Amino acid sequence: MTDLKGKVAIVTGSGNGIGRATVKKIAESGASVTVSDVLPEDGERTVEEIKSAGGKAIFVRADVSQEADVKNLIDTTVSTFGGLDILVNNAGVGGGQLRTHEIELEEFMRVMAVNVGGTFLCTKYALPHFLKQRDGRIVNIASTYGLIGAPKAAAYCASKGAIINYTRQLTVDYAPDGIRINAICPGYIDTSLGRRRATLAPGELEAAIARREKAAGMQPIGRQAQPIEVANVAAFLVSDDASFMTGSIVTVDGGCVTTFNYGEASN
Repeated sequence: MTDLKGKVAIVTGSGNGIGRATVKKIAESGASVTVSDVLPEDGERTVEEIKSAGGKAIFVRADVSQEADVKNLIDTTVSTFGGLDILVNNAGVGGGQLRTHEIELEEFMRVMAVNVGGTFLCTKYALPHFLKQRDGRIVNIASTYGLIGAPKAAAYCASKGAIINYTRQLTVDYAPDGIRINAICPGYIDTSLGRRRATLAPGELEAAIARREKAAGMQPIGRQAQPIEVANVAAFLVSDDASFMTGSIVTVDGGCVTTFNYGEASN
């Protein structure tokens, strides 16, 4: 059992999917947690589940691309729980199935603002608290799409690749201050396509789920992960059990990036 008793954590984008599983796992491990999301209903539901299990949690609505929201997120957490020890930068958006010449500048910049800008802003305003106590743990949720190219995912790949190298850069600057920063690159995770469900017609949704399941089936492990399988790794990385890990880019992908996948060509 990961021991995070006495710690205070923020997990962004924690109303659903990986973020929800992560904040619940961290709370289960003993930390007081702030659930943050742009959707209050989802965030409050997660808080109630944590409290029902005996944990301590609050909800703070935040669009991580907005500096004022991020400042309020950090300040509210510190004033409520008396400090801050852990930050999981999970909030992110997809950017659609588009090649570069098909993407509008506004959409590309939106993906970068949330995925990269949000990671920057949350980290920027958490760091002064970590520096003061010479201790802090950050996990950035990147993606295997930040390590490899993927079809029609120009904005998403660019943003996740940026998060990976930003994690390395932060390590260079802040490891001497006792702050550990790592990144997780999930592969295919069974989140039922998360919030994309609301934007897809029933036929499109079924087709999208089928594509994901087929692609996941071609990976070495041969299935999608459950969100808790990523959450377990995140909880480990922010614990003392990972005390010598910083600047690490950890794949949780069922072996996805270990091999060239011939896909349809091999059938």
